[in-house]
Amino acid sequence: MTERKPIIELKDVWKIYQIGEVKVEALRGLNLKIYPGEFVAIQGPSGSGKSTAMNMVGCLDIPSKGHVYLDGQDISRLKESDLAQIRGKKIGFIFQKFNLINTLSAAENVMLPLTFLDVPESKRIEIADKMLRMVELDNRTEHKPNELSGGQQQRVAIARALAVNPDIILADEPTGNLDSKSGATVMGFLDKLHKQGKTIVMVTHDDDLAQYAERIAVLRDGEIVEKINHTRKHGKLFKESNE
Repeated sequence: MTERKPIIELKDVWKIYQIGEVKVEALRGLNLKIYPGEFVAIQGPSGSGKSTAMNMVGCLDIPSKGHVYLDGQDISRLKESDLAQIRGKKIGFIFQKFNLINTLSAAENVMLPLTFLDVPESKRIEIADKMLRMVELDNRTEHKPNELSGGQQQRVAIARALAVNPDIILADEPTGNLDSKSGATVMGFLDKLHKQGKTIVMVTHDDDLAQYAERIAVLRDGEIVEKINHTRKHGKLFKESNE
């Protein structure tokens, strides 16, 4: 039997920030493997290092020491321009603050990453239409972010993340700015993507949110202190608001 290989591996990863004369160890020898098709939650309180870990997983930063592998390639010492190319093709980002451009319509926001990859305009329009239908916003394609609810903006952000057909979806506190009903809808879409075979990595401090994952890595002081494997409790999150 062929051994399953991780799509992402953090190997003895340290991240040290120099603030004046003080060294801050945000990550301290972090080891983490994420396999294709998994739904993994990285959980921990404020200051635990989970945001720094997210930056490593998402190729947004490189470690001070250690190695980060993406599809077997060591990206630990790549230039920012090379990291940007990898991010653009392999990773879709969903952020707590949506990060939509207010002057662009929903469709134009979804098309933006495709523009950076030099996808022809006709194809960009086709993909944007398809992605917005997928998140049930095909009747909001020309609306700008300030004309959409928080939940709708986050669904546009999901559509944008999917536009490049990435191998990995990285979600950073994806329901943090949403009410419970909108949050349940967003988590429903992430759950559906996972069932379709996407690799989902979610960073959260929320115990209920983490229950959607197959595996939870709990961080404290820049290290994994606990690994939890469990059968997900579908529908647990925000259950009271949906009854």
